[in-house]
Amino acid sequence: MELEKAAGALGAWAVGVSLADVVVSDDLFGNLHDALLGHEVLFLRNQDITPLALQSVARRFGQVEVHPAYPIVEAAPDVQILESTAEVPSKIEAWHSDMTFRPAPPAITLLQAQIAPPYGGDTLWASATAAYDALSEPMQKLLEGLYAIHDFRQGFQESLAEPGGPERLAAAIESNPPVRHPLVRTHPETGRRAIFVNSLFTAHIEGLTPLESRSILNFLYQHVTTDEFTVRLNWKPGTVAIWDNRSTQHKPINDYFPMHRRMYRVTIAGDRPV
Repeated sequence: MELEKAAGALGAWAVGVSLADVVVSDDLFGNLHDALLGHEVLFLRNQDITPLALQSVARRFGQVEVHPAYPIVEAAPDVQILESTAEVPSKIEAWHSDMTFRPAPPAITLLQAQIAPPYGGDTLWASATAAYDALSEPMQKLLEGLYAIHDFRQGFQESLAEPGGPERLAAAIESNPPVRHPLVRTHPETGRRAIFVNSLFTAHIEGLTPLESRSILNFLYQHVTTDEFTVRLNWKPGTVAIWDNRSTQHKPINDYFPMHRRMYRVTIAGDRPV
């Protein structure tokens, strides 16, 4: 396996490796895991593996985390289906980390393109560790010790506003009450510090006035997604992205309507942010 950097702050192409081999090779998986910790997001082309194989690769990283709002592949129940069509277009366009409405959000996400439009539909990632490192020391100290509330309902406002939306998501809302996370978390494997708020699921900062909370959150949302902290991927069928959800944010670009896009996703359980 060779690694080719994709951008300055994060991201690398893993070249010359098949994820099918990762399932059976401890050495190859170890190299892939180390590369992920070092680069935060990895990209692989021409990974035409089955949902069961994708599920097997994901399980090497740890216990799978299910998502309450997406359908699954029947033959591989760990694999979620993310699909956008002309009839049911994708609604999520905000920068976010996956499922931070959970007490212990996912550690790692794997995403495989099944159907990709001939143009458009790129995804961007941002390094929350590079963003934290770039903050001034006074700002870092200000953020230490602050906590924010993350809420499932905030991330699915559009779905909840649709006819039948509240009923369809009632069970997910009940099983995912708002949770409290630090604004800055420490990565459990690398020890690096990362900004841990996102515009999709973070509702407010505890203990601050509404204006103070909005001002700090809006600054952090803009700061994390500074161009120099980002990398961009153009999808093709068979492309796989693997990213560290503890230290990155990502954003899909929905500029391909009414074309069809279908993705398979598996998320790996993480720990409570500290």
